[in-house]
Amino acid sequence: MQNAPESSLVGVEYEVEVGPVAHGGHCIARTDEGRVLFVRHALPGEKVTARVTEGHEDSRFLRADAVRVLEASKDRVEAPCPYAGPGKCGGCDWQHAKPGAQRRLKGEVVAEQLKRLAGLTPEEAGWDGTVMPAEGDKVPAGEVPAWRTRVQYAVDASGRAGLRKHRSHEVQPVDRCLIAAEGVSELGIEQRDWTGMAAVDAIAATGSQDRQVVLSPRPGARLPLVELDKPVSVLRVAEDKGVHRVHGRPFVRERADDRTYRVGNGGFWQVHPKAADTLVRAVMQGLLPRKGDTALDLYCGVGLFAGALADRVGEKGAVLGIESGKRAVEDARHNLQHFERVRIEQGKVEQALPRTGITEVDLVVLDPPRAGAGKATVQHLSRLGARRIAYVACDPAALARDLAYFADAGYRVRTLRAFDLFPMTHHVECVAILEPAEKGL
Repeated sequence: MQNAPESSLVGVEYEVEVGPVAHGGHCIARTDEGRVLFVRHALPGEKVTARVTEGHEDSRFLRADAVRVLEASKDRVEAPCPYAGPGKCGGCDWQHAKPGAQRRLKGEVVAEQLKRLAGLTPEEAGWDGTVMPAEGDKVPAGEVPAWRTRVQYAVDASGRAGLRKHRSHEVQPVDRCLIAAEGVSELGIEQRDWTGMAAVDAIAATGSQDRQVVLSPRPGARLPLVELDKPVSVLRVAEDKGVHRVHGRPFVRERADDRTYRVGNGGFWQVHPKAADTLVRAVMQGLLPRKGDTALDLYCGVGLFAGALADRVGEKGAVLGIESGKRAVEDARHNLQHFERVRIEQGKVEQALPRTGITEVDLVVLDPPRAGAGKATVQHLSRLGARRIAYVACDPAALARDLAYFADAGYRVRTLRAFDLFPMTHHVECVAILEPAEKGL
């Protein structure tokens, strides 16, 4: 006997009292029948009408948008961007909240993840509970800092550039993205026809005037002649996902920690213009490198932390970076070529680290992708006896899970700092400094 089709609840509305913030840019509410709703565009303490966007009768929880605010929070503001709100662009989560309230919400999420997944209170993690704004981001309520130096525009069927709606492939065309950095906005991506393209990535380097556009054509489409409002290099993503130069430099020059870094083929670099310096400062203040130290930089990208470490451990020290991306490894080796005792290895950390044969090290930096480092890598690192480990995390849940693994392997959190390097979104960057647990006794 076949099961009856699940009954969709999409479009059903509930009047609810909004509860606490949750990881992911929404708040938790319950219907009168006890159903759990993850509600976007709401704030804790509000009373709203929530319209279901995902879920059916048998779902463990429903996703919903606050389509009417019946009793508003004192932290609510009118969203500055006309494309922010239910059913519109999914890029920003908190445009309807005052900047200070956004940081408090992010702090509550970090604290909740630490407690639930690592069993740590803020005090036990050496954290004062605050999320610090980046330099220059303190703007009045109702304004938006223009911080995003890399914007991936999706292109709709008519050739208009826009941003994807929340949890959707549908494109919301935009005339301007308010959080885009000035160097991105001045390219005028939103004003031109991109017929035949699936996506257009715009990059405005920090510390140089380099501008880059990376085009992803639809199958069989020809590249357009790119004439933008500012000088720009153009790259193309091939069907095999390889990136090729069309004209101009195949890289941009980024600046951090008094050094210039080459970043090729639209590769990874921190998106906020102040992020790289902010994170290097937090990591180095936490590690306190000494001349002659040996150090690891895992998931090293183009060598940001490896370069900072190499500067500080001096000629008698040594740094090994590990990175999986072939082009990023080439860039890291180029960027750090004048350091004789820096080596960059290509490979996935969980595979390459054991192959190095390293049995002891003084310092470790790891900046893993959103999924975290994982139990096996944490256990391997814990056997190397590092004096201190700096963990840079873009996801508080993955961070908390890995901190629990570190605790099981004999490391405790000495300090934790949180930074609001993604204003208007739910994302938050953390830097945790760990040391052997016996030092804390």
